[in-house]
Amino acid sequence: MIRFGTLGAARITPAALIEPCKNIDEAVVSVVAARDRSRAEAFAQEHVIPNVVDSYDDVINHPDIDAVYNPLHIGLHREWSIKALRAGKHVLCEKAIASNAKEAEEMASVAKETGLVLMDAFHYRYHPCFIRAKEVCDSGILGDISEIEAAFHVAGHLEDDIRTKYETAGGVTMDIGCYPISWVRHLTGEEPLEVSANAETGQPDVDLFLEADLTFPSGIVGHISGDMRNGGKTRADLTVTGSKGILHIWNPISPQHGTKFEVTVDDATTSETFDKRASYDYQLDAFIAAIEQGAALYTDADEAVHQMKAIDACYEAAGLPLRGL
Repeated sequence: MIRFGTLGAARITPAALIEPCKNIDEAVVSVVAARDRSRAEAFAQEHVIPNVVDSYDDVINHPDIDAVYNPLHIGLHREWSIKALRAGKHVLCEKAIASNAKEAEEMASVAKETGLVLMDAFHYRYHPCFIRAKEVCDSGILGDISEIEAAFHVAGHLEDDIRTKYETAGGVTMDIGCYPISWVRHLTGEEPLEVSANAETGQPDVDLFLEADLTFPSGIVGHISGDMRNGGKTRADLTVTGSKGILHIWNPISPQHGTKFEVTVDDATTSETFDKRASYDYQLDAFIAAIEQGAALYTDADEAVHQMKAIDACYEAAGLPLRGL
């Protein structure tokens, strides 16, 4: 049984951790703290969490937990993940895992030093939909792959949201644009050699829109974009174009809420369907297997460093400063 403590009462926590823990017998959420204790108490009552403590330090040092879930704003990921690891707790950390690659490298070093699991919470990667996408791309059925177009856009943003503040490591690329970057990296199995990008900002240095071209060693070019400008249109999809065929996926991020998976070869299109089990459930399975069995993760600490290097490269190419500096 893996017993979790969770930091804060973030909106993502019920879907990403609490519900998955209810769906399996191997994990439970035992402890919570928030900046406001009354908020933590209300959260605990709503989600049947037995222990409310006064501070994040009390969570990570609690004797009755084995792992910490870190959904705090990105600017706090490094600090509290490292504190949790040094307190002897495994860490499931929301993406982006850190403000920049240097922070991610420090986190990965501490995870290696302590021998504990540090997982970058890209839940989509563990769902059968994306596992199948990777199989299709590696199978050769599409021929020589030349391009991958990947986009995650969400219509509108909140002016005072932490995602739009530089001091909390905000920006669309940190929040949702990191997904298309991750998609193309995992499908190619490579790291970009060249990056060109342009961005539109809201508050100074905070991207509300960023698009980039990532050129990989194989010659594949990934065209990625993230958008949270007001007045935009919501979309989440990717298209892989090869010399023999095309793979198109609508909603690769959370297939449990509906997806289309189509492969077209020689003008013949086939569709595949997947179960409705949540991507977060698959992610929790993988986290537990890594702790209890030493199973490999698609998004371990070392992989997270590569992901942050790609994000940093996009910011640099767009002429924006790295987060956290």
